[in-house]
Amino acid sequence: MTSTPIFRGSMPALVTPMTDDGGLDEGAFRALVDWQIAEGTHGLVPVGTTGESPTLTHDEHNKVVEWCVQEARGRVPVIAGAGSNSTAEAVALARHAAKAGADGVLVVTPYYNKPTQEGLYAHFKTVAEATDLPLIIYNIPGRSVIDMSVETMARLYEIKQVVGVKDATANLARVTQQREKLGPDFIQLSGEDVTALGFMAHGGHGCISVVANVAPAQCAALQEACFKGDYVTALAYQDRLGPLHSGLFCETSPGPVKVGLAMLGRCSEVMRLPMVPVADKSRVIVRAAMVYAGLIAGNA
Repeated sequence: MTSTPIFRGSMPALVTPMTDDGGLDEGAFRALVDWQIAEGTHGLVPVGTTGESPTLTHDEHNKVVEWCVQEARGRVPVIAGAGSNSTAEAVALARHAAKAGADGVLVVTPYYNKPTQEGLYAHFKTVAEATDLPLIIYNIPGRSVIDMSVETMARLYEIKQVVGVKDATANLARVTQQREKLGPDFIQLSGEDVTALGFMAHGGHGCISVVANVAPAQCAALQEACFKGDYVTALAYQDRLGPLHSGLFCETSPGPVKVGLAMLGRCSEVMRLPMVPVADKSRVIVRAAMVYAGLIAGNA
């Protein structure tokens, strides 16, 4: 019998709302956290890539983690983004997350450096052992250019703080391979919304989601159906969310998802350079997907 993991279900990779001048919008962020929890979200993941962590200062990054923990008030777990291609920086972010009261950290494979598998092991071991927080490996070859092997993951799982993976390879075979090597208690979270249903059917535990930013209730309901083994209901949600799963990635995230949130009145579309406003044709795609999902009226 496997245990019920602390990190499971639908967990949005939260956007970071910004003011018209590009500053952080604390009020909008806190309101977003409250809305997410009210809608049934199972956990929160601030300052990942969707939260524009690459263009936040370290001070801003830390503030967003603090706001998230404060506003969540223990109602759902908070997994703070703490990744960097500098091991020392990742350690510092992880230590701050622990001090702020986060429940775990999400650490991305170091981008641009292209470390070997041994380098990946040493990096994650160093970050994991810097705090007592549970650590989720973020494996996203499409952005980091490197793919952590199942064997390296298995080595890291011997470290008590390493508890799971956010898998953004979009390769469902990895779920089975990782279950075989690491066992069913290793927490496996999809990092690709379109694979969330299949990921669960293969033995996953949830999804760290972009789409859940705009459709928290629907994404949470899909996960709840999977927990119950009701894949007919889960498929119905998947079908309804399908256009969002593609539409919110018609341009580089978080551009489209911020457009969707702006349509809901949740935050502005403002991002920091080098991210620029989405094209008009992309805005049409996002609106159509939002209407199809029942999130806004057809004439909104």
